[in-house]
Amino acid sequence: APVSAATPSGMEKCYGISLAGANDCAAGPGTSCAGTSTIDYQGNAWKLVPAGTCTTIDTPHGKGSLAEVERP
Repeated sequence: APVSAATPSGMEKCYGISLAGANDCAAGPGTSCAGTSTIDYQGNAWKLVPAGTCTTIDTPHGKGSLAEVERP
């Protein structure tokens, strides 16, 4: 995944893996910053994880994603 200035070296944003209220920062409509996700595994909320691990993380809705993902 492309690393922006806001993404620490060796880390990547992983969407759809955080629990409600545990996302890292702004992710889209309904989230303004850290801790604002309202449901577990919200598809537009992300957490920073070690680079290369996101798509190996299992959730009840599938794997983590490097881009926003639709979640039920």
